[in-house]
Amino acid sequence: MSERFDCHYCRDPLQGKKYVQKEGRHCCVKCFDKFCANTCIECKKPIGADSKELHFKNRYWHDSCFRCFKCYTSLVNEPFMLRENNKVWCSNCTAAEDAPRCKGCFKAIIAGDQNVEYKKMVWHKDCFTCSQCKQVIGSGSFFPKGDDFYCVSCHEHKFAKTCAKCKNPITSGGLTYQEQPWHSECFICSNCKKQLGGKRFTAVEDQFYCVECYKECVAKKCAGCKNPITAGFGRGTSVVNYEDESWHDYCFKCTKCARGLANKRFVCHNGKIYCAECPKRL
Repeated sequence: MSERFDCHYCRDPLQGKKYVQKEGRHCCVKCFDKFCANTCIECKKPIGADSKELHFKNRYWHDSCFRCFKCYTSLVNEPFMLRENNKVWCSNCTAAEDAPRCKGCFKAIIAGDQNVEYKKMVWHKDCFTCSQCKQVIGSGSFFPKGDDFYCVSCHEHKFAKTCAKCKNPITSGGLTYQEQPWHSECFICSNCKKQLGGKRFTAVEDQFYCVECYKECVAKKCAGCKNPITAGFGRGTSVVNYEDESWHDYCFKCTKCARGLANKRFVCHNGKIYCAECPKRL
């Protein structure tokens, strides 16, 4: 008499029937599904004997349920990662989720994407645009202002000082005279056109002159020594004016005794200057 070959649970004979062996016990398909089958962590249903089962770290899935939580791509025979709440993710979605976010479009910046970084912030290259004209700055030069960024052209027109002469923006360098900004190349001698930045000059009726051109073209000639009176340059800063003539203060002296007459009483006799005493001796 042959030994009985029955289901461990329902005792139905298994001879000639499909059965499953688990943990050293034999059971029919029906009892396996009822008592032994693992539960799919995704759909919460038993993984029957006729289903293909996948498992990872004591977690079980139907093969049809083993899909990326984000994009629903089947992960059978594909690399994956188990994330929070026992959800599986494909490698692409994992990379996108963990990647830095573009400050412009808030989408992930994937490895290989061209990007711009500034002070721990990052943008796709095409998302890094001028706050004024909206043109792509990309890897070009820019100027930050608070939370805004400006291309060179917009920054010049919006924020740069304007030259008092040419009225164009001063983007670098420049100088200030009487609280007005100038390009260095615009602040020049009206006569010889040399730049005056860092040099001695004088202003006459809104025109600027270097020392040499002032002496040559503008300065009055001293009636005494016949040299230019360069007020503000060196010796002779004081000027004596009488009628239509001018003198250096040190040249304004008595024709006879040569006494200095600046800020003193004098007499003009026959077109010549005398002290108050000398005309009496003529």
